[in-house]
Amino acid sequence: MNHLRKHTKKIRVGDIFIGGDAPITVQSMTNTDTRDSKSTINQIARLEDAGCDIVRIAVPDLSAAKNIGEIKNNTNIPIVADIHFDYRLALEAVNQGIDAIRINPGNIGDIERVKMVVESCKKRSIPIRIGVNGGSLEKELLERFGSATPEAMVQSALGHIKILEDLDFDDIVISLKNSDVIKSVQAYRLISSKVSYPLHLGITESGGIKKGTIKSSIGIGGLLVDGIGDTIRVSLTGDPTEEIGVGKEILRSVGLLNDKIKIVSCPTCGRCQIDLINFAGEIEQKIEHLEKDITVAIMGCAVNGPGEAKEADIGIAGGNGVGLLFKKGEIIKRVPQEEIVSTLLKEIDNI
Repeated sequence: MNHLRKHTKKIRVGDIFIGGDAPITVQSMTNTDTRDSKSTINQIARLEDAGCDIVRIAVPDLSAAKNIGEIKNNTNIPIVADIHFDYRLALEAVNQGIDAIRINPGNIGDIERVKMVVESCKKRSIPIRIGVNGGSLEKELLERFGSATPEAMVQSALGHIKILEDLDFDDIVISLKNSDVIKSVQAYRLISSKVSYPLHLGITESGGIKKGTIKSSIGIGGLLVDGIGDTIRVSLTGDPTEEIGVGKEILRSVGLLNDKIKIVSCPTCGRCQIDLINFAGEIEQKIEHLEKDITVAIMGCAVNGPGEAKEADIGIAGGNGVGLLFKKGEIIKRVPQEEIVSTLLKEIDNI
């Protein structure tokens, strides 16, 4: 756990906590039609297998809202209903047993409608995520600030928060998403200085796997290093399970994922004389889920092997058709190239 992480209010979502001393969770969102129970349930199961902690589903109409109960009964992880404008969808989602709601109270009509949603959520201890998006800010804020500036996004969030607080509701999570990395980071830093509600980090519409991974890693990762953020969602155009792998890797890279096994590998260069790229991929796939508190190094040559990876508990370094097996920087065995993977896996098993 990052000792510099800002302490925020602890919110319960199903059987998981966000904020406070809770671990940072990784979220995703289904891209199936919520009215199609089977597809949605299957995708949520795949997300859960990938390590997703919380999943959000779109609720565009009453038919989708009425399907939430069936989806909940056939899945295990907490589910958040993503709702825009229509308070009746929020009420039905609550009746169907949803774990949390993403809705902006300022966008669902008069105060009586907001009050109905809040009372319904209060009764069942369901939190509300205020989801401010740079692409859909209130008209008056765009006129006042000229564009979706970080300050405009924060003002939008504070306005929605006030509506809920005035109704004596504070089970709140906040997100301030923009497709612009810099604006997103600035908005999150600003809101973090003003409130102590847990923050849901993300860069919206970040793009495909490659571009979206880079933008999300910079934006989300930078905020996490600042100690800001309690739950994250990496938005990628593609299979949502990809978002979980990237999210976990961002947390791992900043020391916020309590993995036991750690893997280091070199990028390869002209000195590499073995098929390290395929070896590394195969080894990572086979050991990344092991419950062993060890560091494994996969290095391309004797220069980067035992020397640069001397802190590793065990590792391999490539030679001319052979692999050097080493422990804590000391070479203990030479093995033929075709036996590198099996030998390393056997030695890891023996630790």
